[in-house]
Amino acid sequence: MPAYAEVKDATAAGFTVENSVLIAAEPTRVWQAMTADIDQWWPKDHSWWGKAAKLSIDARAGGCFCEIAGAQQAQHLQVVFVDPQKTLRMTGGLGPMQGMGLHGVAEWTLQAEGPSTRVTWRYRAGGYSPDDLGALAPVVDKVQAQQLDGLARWLQAAR
Repeated sequence: MPAYAEVKDATAAGFTVENSVLIAAEPTRVWQAMTADIDQWWPKDHSWWGKAAKLSIDARAGGCFCEIAGAQQAQHLQVVFVDPQKTLRMTGGLGPMQGMGLHGVAEWTLQAEGPSTRVTWRYRAGGYSPDDLGALAPVVDKVQAQQLDGLARWLQAAR
């Protein structure tokens, strides 16, 4: 199924993007893939150290969405809310936004639709910047669409 992507809002101080896709799998399977199998589907060209890195999500309050490549390590986001098979909320700055001092809330929600699951990924980011943060919104939206597409394709191939 094609993914839905939208820049919900964008200002000089921040933005909200939302991506959604319907995946032909039950929420339990999608949740497991999203969290325990993230290293399998997250595009390595959207990680700090590419194929040398291992991505993981410790899906518990205080857990880490981390990337480890030996001594090179990054915490992409921190888990702040977990409702298994329904909602995973994490905070932090993704990618280059981390180094810019920006902060965001990434929320993945899962909703059963018959035998499939609607996965919606919303990211709201902002903070001080001398630059117009709204200009980042279309780029972040495109990257998140690629990442969500990676999850959908990996689950489709694993069937």
